[in-house]
Amino acid sequence: MATLTGRSALVTGASSGIGAAVAEALAAAGARVGLVARRKDRLSEVLSRCREHAPDSAMWAADLADPDAVADLAAEAERELGGVDVLVNNAGMPKRRRVQDLSPAEADEVMRLNYLSPVRLTLALLPGMAARGRGHLVAVGSVAARLGPPHEAAYAASKAALTAFWESMAVDLDGTGVRVHVIQPALVAGTELFTRPGNEPPLSDLSDALPAREVAEAVLEVLESGRFERYVPDWFGEMASGKAADVEAFVAGVKEWTRDRLAPPSP
Repeated sequence: MATLTGRSALVTGASSGIGAAVAEALAAAGARVGLVARRKDRLSEVLSRCREHAPDSAMWAADLADPDAVADLAAEAERELGGVDVLVNNAGMPKRRRVQDLSPAEADEVMRLNYLSPVRLTLALLPGMAARGRGHLVAVGSVAARLGPPHEAAYAASKAALTAFWESMAVDLDGTGVRVHVIQPALVAGTELFTRPGNEPPLSDLSDALPAREVAEAVLEVLESGRFERYVPDWFGEMASGKAADVEAFVAGVKEWTRDRLAPPSP
C-alpha cells in the first residue's frame, strides 16, 4: 500500500468492528484520521490507538441518522483536518426480521442511516475533493446488496441503494481526480450487526466470519489500485455473478436454504 502520509481520512462508525479496524489501518499507513461514532468512550479508545501512528488524529461523537449532524460534521472535519482526502462511509445498522414483521418506521430508520446519511456526508465533502482534484469516496456495503439474503430486506435494500449510487457516482466523477470505491463484506467478526438488540438471530453460521482487518486490508487495496468494487472474501463476487446470470435459480436456491435453516431439528 502506498503511503498516506500527509493525507487525511474520515471514517464513520469507527468505534468498533470494521470502522475501528479501517481507521487504525489508515493511521498506520500515515493518514491523519478523523473518527466518527455515537459512543464517545469507545471512540476514545480507538483514537488512542490511531494516535500511536498519527498523533494529530481527531474524533467526533455524532449521530449520523440526524441530517443536521451530518452537515455540521462535514464542516468541522474540513476545518479540523484541513480537508478530507479519504472518506470511508461505514456507519450502519441491521434490521434482521421477515418483511411480515417489519414496520414502515423501521424500514425508514435503516434507509436513513445506511443510505441517506453516507450520501449526505459524501455530497458535503465532495466539493472540497473536486476543488483539490483528488480524493477517495469509499462505501462499506455488504454482499447483501447483491444477494438479497432472507430476513434482511431492509438492510439489503439500503446497501443496494448505496451501491447503485456509488456506481453512478463513479461514472459522474470520471476525470475529476476523485475516485469511488465500494467494499462488499460477507460475515465479519467483531461487528454488532449480529448482536444488536431488536434483531432476529442470524441464519448464517457465524463460525465462518472473517476478522475485520481483512476488510481494512481491502480498503487499503482499493485506495492503491483504484478498483471500484471489492468483495471480502473475493469469491462472493463469483456468487454475485452467478445470481445475475440466473436470478430465478438463485432465488429458488435461497428459498430452499432458508427452509432448511428454519426446519425444526429431527427427533
